[in-house]
Amino acid sequence: MNKPPLSVQHRRRFRRFRFLLSTLIVIGLVWLAGFIWYVDSIPTSVDNADQRTDAIVVLTGGSERLPEGRRLLARGLAKKLFISGVYRGVEVDELLSVGKSDPRLISCCVVLGHVAENTRGNAIETAVWVYEHGYKSLRIVTANYHMRRSLLEFKSLMPDVDIVANPVFPDNVKIDSWWRFPGSTALIASEFNKYLFASLRNSVLNWLPHNGRLALHAPTNTNTGTGTGTGTEPSPQDYSASNRTPRKGG
Repeated sequence: MNKPPLSVQHRRRFRRFRFLLSTLIVIGLVWLAGFIWYVDSIPTSVDNADQRTDAIVVLTGGSERLPEGRRLLARGLAKKLFISGVYRGVEVDELLSVGKSDPRLISCCVVLGHVAENTRGNAIETAVWVYEHGYKSLRIVTANYHMRRSLLEFKSLMPDVDIVANPVFPDNVKIDSWWRFPGSTALIASEFNKYLFASLRNSVLNWLPHNGRLALHAPTNTNTGTGTGTGTEPSPQDYSASNRTPRKGG
């Protein structure tokens, strides 16, 4: 079979290249529009600042989050403070700087979760704890740029729980003028991409049996972001209460 003339082959290649380039441009424009929407949706204030909830949940990972959680607990806005994603071996007084807080408040009201390794893990770990205690409302403390993805993950696992957003506002992330700061731009863009992935994953999970809620029974499987349904409930050490474990030899 004779090949078409070179001129025809070139035209075909050019058409394929033009189609691919056009597709990439459209995808880029859609992503850029979504990114601008995401930046615009980042909260700039705390709504319902005085609303009481059953518990306050702090997602570790930022310097402002723990002091804010401690302040909210001291104000009496909840009866428990749950800190999700804490490295094992970290004690409550070390984590919360007990010298700045009422030790009695910390000893009765602070719980650490040691299971979560990412935002999905935070949601799974918290959901297990919330349903074990029968709580109906939460206040989530995390960075403002991280709040939308956190709410997406938490609401997907706890649709029947009233969730109040309590963002903190890191000084090193410039939301208002992100285009002038490459570090802020990269951080927000990465967070937006993670939000897109989480939205897609949760949409797929909605089509699965049990609506993906078997994850609540396997919180230790946080690397994949979903539960297997074959794990066991966290041990008491996974949800270490604020009473410290005695040190060896002491």
